[in-house]
Amino acid sequence: MNGANQTVVTEFVMLGLHDHHDLEMVLFVLCLGIYSMNMLGNALLIGLNILDPRLHTPMYFFLSNLALMDICGTSSFVPLMLVHFLETQSTISFPGCALQMYLSLALGSTECVLLATMACDRYVAICQPLLYSELMSWQMCMWMAVLSWGAGFANSLLQSILTWSLPFCGHNVINHFFCEILAVLKLVCGDISLNTLLTVVSAAVLTLAPLLLILLSYVFILTAILRVPSAAGRHKAFSTCSAHLTVVVIFYGTISFMYFKPKGKDLNLDKLLALFYGVVTPSLNPIIYSLRNAEVKAAAIALLRGDLFSRKMPRFPVVL
Repeated sequence: MNGANQTVVTEFVMLGLHDHHDLEMVLFVLCLGIYSMNMLGNALLIGLNILDPRLHTPMYFFLSNLALMDICGTSSFVPLMLVHFLETQSTISFPGCALQMYLSLALGSTECVLLATMACDRYVAICQPLLYSELMSWQMCMWMAVLSWGAGFANSLLQSILTWSLPFCGHNVINHFFCEILAVLKLVCGDISLNTLLTVVSAAVLTLAPLLLILLSYVFILTAILRVPSAAGRHKAFSTCSAHLTVVVIFYGTISFMYFKPKGKDLNLDKLLALFYGVVTPSLNPIIYSLRNAEVKAAAIALLRGDLFSRKMPRFPVVL
């Protein structure tokens, strides 16, 4: 492959659903509303966790990280995608596509690890309550959060370097709404066996391994809850992790349906599923944690009443 062919691509054309422009108009309205709700809901969660001293616990610290991750993840592609819905031909520059792919892959990988970290926090809180303050200290929580973010961004950096070093030979039409790594790799005219291997390994390490850790944590959690003698005690223990469990089921359920469903000829359905995963799922997290968590609801009510700003803010007390 000569050097000229490798440097032809300077921008990419996003195919999206341009053959169904009326549907794109519907998607524009829906995605704009959902994205606005996502930004407002997750920003509110972060604000409540900062302002309310009762939420200065490891569980809400990790929840703030999850909310920030959802804001950054959707913002990495949704605003430009909304603009593309209104255009007859949608293009994105080569550097812009590279950045979009890097951020979306990094934040998706980070979320898998962070959900496992949150499961470990719930395991310690329910199964080792006497050691909770010692094990889940401020320093430990910081290290766990840094590990989650670092693992996701390091994985994305490696995959991005390997992807963008390959030749495209003038192929620049991405059959997707945004620069998703599998859609980009379909344009490569070189050998992608190393990329495929790395994708499989990273999926096993950063997606399946966290899922196994989550499942194992909840096996111990459910075992501990069933040993609680009173029904009220069991309900209180389970309520502390029900929101997280719901988020995990939605997150991994969507991924499983996307990648393990029978391959069909309707590529538009695959793109719509990816859109649901990237746009709708992050907006559900603040709703789930608000509806299923009494402390978050109490903090929101206190904020509306103006009581939240008058409370004294201690330094990260580690309580359940």
